[in-house]
Amino acid sequence: MESRGTSEGSSSSYDLIVLGGGPGGATLASFVAMKGHRVLLLEESSFPRHQIGESLLPATIHGVCSMLGLSEEIAAAGFTRKRGGTFRWGKSQQTWDFAFTKSDADPYGYAYQVERARFDEMLLRNAARKGVEVRERHKALELLREGDRVTGVRYRDDAGAEHVARARFVGDASGHRSRGVVGDRVYSRFFQNVALFGYYKGGKRLPPPNEGNILCAAFRDGWFWHIPLADDVTSVGAVVSREAAEELKRGHEQAMRRYIKACPIIDDLLAGATRVDEGPYGELRVRKDYSYCNTRFWAPGVALVGDAACFIDPVFSSGVHLATYSALLAARSINTCLDGHLDEERCFGEFELRYRREFGNFYQFLMAFYDMNQDADSYFWSARKIINTEERDNEAFIRLVAGRSQVDEPAFYGGREFFAAREGFGSWMEQTLNPGVETGKRRRPRRASPAVAGGFDASGFMEGFTKEIAQLQLQARLGERRGREAPLVTGGLVPSSDGLGWTEAAPTPRQRVGRI
Repeated sequence: MESRGTSEGSSSSYDLIVLGGGPGGATLASFVAMKGHRVLLLEESSFPRHQIGESLLPATIHGVCSMLGLSEEIAAAGFTRKRGGTFRWGKSQQTWDFAFTKSDADPYGYAYQVERARFDEMLLRNAARKGVEVRERHKALELLREGDRVTGVRYRDDAGAEHVARARFVGDASGHRSRGVVGDRVYSRFFQNVALFGYYKGGKRLPPPNEGNILCAAFRDGWFWHIPLADDVTSVGAVVSREAAEELKRGHEQAMRRYIKACPIIDDLLAGATRVDEGPYGELRVRKDYSYCNTRFWAPGVALVGDAACFIDPVFSSGVHLATYSALLAARSINTCLDGHLDEERCFGEFELRYRREFGNFYQFLMAFYDMNQDADSYFWSARKIINTEERDNEAFIRLVAGRSQVDEPAFYGGREFFAAREGFGSWMEQTLNPGVETGKRRRPRRASPAVAGGFDASGFMEGFTKEIAQLQLQARLGERRGREAPLVTGGLVPSSDGLGWTEAAPTPRQRVGRI
């Protein structure tokens, strides 16, 4: 639309401006508004709107959404409940299950398959109820700066008029399209896939009690997701290599039919199903799932949240979790700075440490997960074996995740050492997640070269992988009655009692004695 000039009225000053109304943006805005701060959220589209990524994790449902006060609304929404994931993956030719909990009596051992249009709108409307000034169909045009600090946003409203709004902080939750706000974007060579996806009606479900599970099924050219949504609709996506994606040039319908025929379990589940060809689900869409990580997640006055900072392959449904978890971390930093309790460098240093660590955890977990598949004749799978991948030479990317997923890991010495230390991680994971698989002689993870002191402890990694998620759910469950956490690093910060800020860690008994 034609611009009608720039205005800066009395409502142009905020504590926080959030760019993007998806789960990350809505969560960040809500948690800052819940502390009494003034928040503006600018969303380019109009909600509800279609978005990929329907399969959620318990940390989002029982952690973040509970803290947002959305548990009852989500429970009443009629979303498909899932107990975990079902896989046709690795050496086993049969499906196997990954459950969120070992006990069926665990009241928090489930998540949901959601229609993102409905779920995302719930989060956005909740933000408005929390006091966020939500403006849909408003497009951010540029960040305003004073010296090295971001101080606001110039944006265009739904009528075409341009405005300026200023704030102490800006949160960029605009997704993978965000560019050049902070640092540089570095791409993974391990996860460079293309997803072709659509929606089907009338397909089969997995047998009970796993009829609500996401199914991830490997085939020669990659893998499929099969996500059962409400009202007999199933989200189906084929994730293939760039080379196999050449098939798309001959037409998306033809390519999807060929991929489905190449994966027997998906072909069987979709027997008799028809593809939805109208409404928001009425087309086959393509997304390049090229995983990446920014060299920095924040700069003075601005923080990157969700896909704006980093993106990882979707096989383990981590997208919404990383978006909402990073939003909580950023909100803690912003709230603490606005309240004047701690300085910006320490607060956002804690935000980046924890977010980069969580991203690195998923990166290494998924790297080992891909290493489980044994189709040595397939280009897709052979290129993703730890011993073959070009990622070993991709030191710019590995430097962003190595040694940061667990704070006690050794320092980074090089991509090849990083991968050598993890040879056998996939075999160990397959034995752990799918203990019934026939693998012959059990292979233990190889010890690292002397350049990486101490090797790689696969079982210790997995324990660390789940620890932060457990703390998040404990925070939501117990609130201020929860005991204080230990810092991730010496001198690090810990969540405040309400979980919405940072505070200094309590001194240890030895430290207290030393002060007497």
